[in-house]
Amino acid sequence: MKHLMIALALTATPAAAQDTDSLMEQGLRLFMDGLMQEMEPALRDLQDLAQDAKPLLDELQKNLGEVVEDLDAYHAPEILPNGDILIRRKQPLEPDLPGGVEPNPDGSIDL
Repeated sequence: MKHLMIALALTATPAAAQDTDSLMEQGLRLFMDGLMQEMEPALRDLQDLAQDAKPLLDELQKNLGEVVEDLDAYHAPEILPNGDILIRRKQPLEPDLPGGVEPNPDGSIDL
């Protein structure tokens, strides 16, 4: 009996196979439509959030530009073994020392 059912399934007409494909396509389409309906409010909220964040991101970019005037003046960031991130200048700034203070030959300053 089992072999007969397998044989019938294997000899199904192409029309039956097309009906199955059609039903699968319809099922998938219904699933995707339902998913889109469920996601629509979240996507709308995300779009609103992005619009609200734009002025803040513009301000952050402006402020960052004031702090870091020229990115070409810096080396790529280094991550130290302790996890600190170090961004070195390519040309170190001259120390702005109070009058009479001289750096040591190694560049250090005695306090």
